[in-house]
Amino acid sequence: MIVKRTALTWWERLYIPAVLNGFRVTLRHFFRRKVTMQYPEEKWVVPPGYRGAPYLVKDQDGRTKCVSCQLCEFICPPKAIRIVPPGPEVDPATANVEKRPREFEIDMLRCIFCGFCQEVCPEEAIFLMEDYSLTGGSRSEMVYDLPRLLALGGTHHDPIMKWQQKAREAGLQGVKP
Repeated sequence: MIVKRTALTWWERLYIPAVLNGFRVTLRHFFRRKVTMQYPEEKWVVPPGYRGAPYLVKDQDGRTKCVSCQLCEFICPPKAIRIVPPGPEVDPATANVEKRPREFEIDMLRCIFCGFCQEVCPEEAIFLMEDYSLTGGSRSEMVYDLPRLLALGGTHHDPIMKWQQKAREAGLQGVKP
């Protein structure tokens, strides 16, 4: 099927109407209120429930709350979390009452910020940041290891203190890691 095209008029061939229409749109946007921010001095206010990058927390005694159950690693859709459990050796300070991961890494380039890791964690060791600025100069800088994740998280004050009760039951009251 052949489509007949109408011939352009002399005025349309000059493209003046298109140029004038472009100027009209530009001027309309030029006089509108701007929403430009001076980043990083000014930042957007994040809404409640915002899911940012995951991080790990410590308990009141400075111990890692993560017990390397690996549930977060298994549930992570893009497989951004990698945990190496401590192994069969016994920690003399805690007598394996509390197992800490030997290695814990989150690849922030792979993370989709879904929040599944926070939901599945039985120890409440993973939380999501309320910050949206993740920067790095290379790919290796965007793989957060255990010390960096703990530095982001800080201390989480838990009123239950489950591990102190477990240590008392095991007879390790005076032992602090």
